[in-house]
Amino acid sequence: MIKRARIAGLALLACCSGAAMADTFETIESAPLKEVWLNGGFYTWHFQRDKDLNGSNWGLGAEWRFSTVASATVGRFYNSDRAYSNYAGVYYQPWKIGPVRVGAVVGGFDGYPKMRNGGWFPAAIPTLSYEYERVGVNVAIIPSYKDRLYGGISLQLKLKAF
Repeated sequence: MIKRARIAGLALLACCSGAAMADTFETIESAPLKEVWLNGGFYTWHFQRDKDLNGSNWGLGAEWRFSTVASATVGRFYNSDRAYSNYAGVYYQPWKIGPVRVGAVVGGFDGYPKMRNGGWFPAAIPTLSYEYERVGVNVAIIPSYKDRLYGGISLQLKLKAF
């Protein structure tokens, strides 16, 4: 558990340290792109440390970056409640601080037993993204929702396929 927290913390620090060095908050100009990124799920450090939640949320996902400010994402992973979840959504990140994109992912998830009996539900999650050549990272700040969804900081490593 401590190792997971260190990894998530270091990734967030690395993502934000470049941002902290930059003293400007900029709007990103929208331009078309054609990039496909693949990921192996998430690694999550949960806020509720006493709940014995699964932080190794392995799975398979893809992100199609069709714009400098937006991308579509889909995937499947083994969630914090130890059940399989599917997701589909759109990242919208119109700002940057240094090399770090800032925005949110809006979409739907399923597979959480305490949330709509495992059915689909909408979500909006603040995100930071950093990409360098063929590797990248998405960092999501997931809010808790009652006793149905457990919040945390989620790290998603990704590789550019083409």
